[in-house]
Order: sequence, then C-alpha cells, then structure tokens
Amino acid sequence: MKTRWGILSTANIGVQKVIPAIQEANNCEVVAISSRDAIKAEKTAKKLGIPNSYGSYEELLADECVDVIYNPMPNHLHVPYTIKAMEAGKHVLCEKPIALNTAEAVSLVEETAKHPELKVMEAFMYRFHPQWIKTKQLVDEGVIGEVKTIQSFFSYYNDDPDNIRNQADIGGGALMDIGCYCISIPRFVLGKEPSRVMGVVDRDPVMKTDRLTSGVLDFNDGISSTFTCSTQLSPFQRVQIVGDKGRIEVDVPVNAPASGMARVILFTGDKTEQFKFDSVDQYTKQAEAFANAILNNTVVPTPLMDAVNNMIVVDALFESEAQNAWAEI
Repeated sequence: MKTRWGILSTANIGVQKVIPAIQEANNCEVVAISSRDAIKAEKTAKKLGIPNSYGSYEELLADECVDVIYNPMPNHLHVPYTIKAMEAGKHVLCEKPIALNTAEAVSLVEETAKHPELKVMEAFMYRFHPQWIKTKQLVDEGVIGEVKTIQSFFSYYNDDPDNIRNQADIGGGALMDIGCYCISIPRFVLGKEPSRVMGVVDRDPVMKTDRLTSGVLDFNDGISSTFTCSTQLSPFQRVQIVGDKGRIEVDVPVNAPASGMARVILFTGDKTEQFKFDSVDQYTKQAEAFANAILNNTVVPTPLMDAVNNMIVVDALFESEAQNAWAEI
C-alpha cells in the first residue's frame, strides 16, 4: 500500500530535499508535479523521474491519481492552496509556517472540520529525526533533572531582495522562516505552551523584513526559552537544553545531514556521553509517518493545533516588538 503524492510548485526545498526523500519512503510514490510554467514542470519531472507534470496547480489538484499534496509554496499561499487541496479531496503536508498569522491558521483548522476524512499536517521535519526522538526521551526520563531553560540559535546569510524569504508582504523574514523552529523546539521538548513572550527585532531598512530577531518565552515556574534567529548572519545552528542535573546539546538541530552522522551530547556531573546517529533522511521519516496516518486512518503525528499554537507565539513576538513590552498569550 502506497500513498500517491502530487507536488505543488517546483520550489527549491521540494526539488532539492523533500521530493527525493519522499521517493525513498516505503509507503509513498510521487506521481505528479506542477508549476505555473509548464516547461519548468516538465523538466523537473523528467529530472526527478516523476511520471506526470502540469502547467498549473489546479490541473494537479484535479488529478484523481493523486492522494496527497505536498505544499512548499511561499508562505502566503500555504493556507489558500491547502484549502484548495482539501476541497479536491486530497490530504496535505504543508511546509512551515502553516500560515501568515494566527487568524489564518485558525481558519484552516475550521476548514479541516468540513473534511474529517482528510489529514493535514505542518512539516516540522526535525521531530522525526532520531536525534530529537532520543533528546525528547532523555528529557522525559529526567536524565538532566527538571529542564529550566532552552537556548536556540539559527542563522544563515541571504540579502537577495528577490528571494521570497526577503519579501515582507508574503511572509518573509527570519522569525517566519527559521525562528519558527526556535519556537517549536522548546514547545516540543517541554510539552507545554508559554504564557508570555518578549521579542527584540532588527529590520532590514530596505526589505522591511526582520533580519535578526531574539526572543524570550516564559513557560512559568521559572522555566524559560531564549533564542536568536537571523537571515543576515554567518550560518550557524545549535540548541542547548539545560536542567538542574545536566544539559543536552544538539549539534545540528534542524538541518541534520541526510548523509553523515548526527550527534547529541549529554552532560551530567563530570560525565559526558555522546549519542551518534547513522545517516537518516528526516524528510523521508516525516513522509512515512504522515503516509502511515493516512493508510491506517490514525491521528497525524503533529496535530494541526500545534501549528496554530506555534503561530500564536510568532504573532505575540511581533506584538511585543510593536509594544516594546511583554506580550501575554
């Protein structure tokens, strides 16, 4: 039993990473790809060995051979085309962030209520990597005691004004593109939501996107998370999870290499222990998990309300920036 996937757009993340990973999944088959440019869709299909290509997104959505849609479109098209896909009877794996704001994310949840037979999930692929499964296990087992703070850093350099990540009106900027991971990770690790947040933002004077954003998430009871994300700094990423009995360091928390060893380091007292993980493609693991939920008619691994809650924090951080004060959640 395999799920048959259609890809909306020839976005780089799909072509370079996600589509090849889906093709490696044991319960997935990529059967179609679409673009507004029929020639580009055809060339991409030929390059990736995809049997069908379409010169419009609507043509792909109408293909009865497609069961599942992968939506890697620009952020402002995530909700509109996920809804179009559901109206066409398709399950949807949608790239993060799920929406432009909380209200739009909630509207998507309301739309899913009209299609209870369909599965929709936000694509936070890091949660499916063995390094995060192990990290979550160590935290839940109390190996580092009570977690008191989580620190995240994620940056890259891209000042191209034509790049969609640098276009403010369609959901560009550091917080939307990569800061969403810095919000998702502590929520995932702690299994709870922050009660208030503080955001400090530096915006590009020309593109108006946030090019460097730092935030504090208050989870109450003395538990906090701090982060910095940037689209105009030297590339770097790291997560530190610190408890009262030890700490965990995740070397490459988000873009763990598909080929190459991932590493998590556990520090407790005078002891240091490394957990190393053989090559694995987290995008493949994500596709397999989502496909299993479809084939077995079970709950998706990451419920859509998790995406809404992540968006709530994003909005609150921007509210904090505007008000120059804590934003309550």
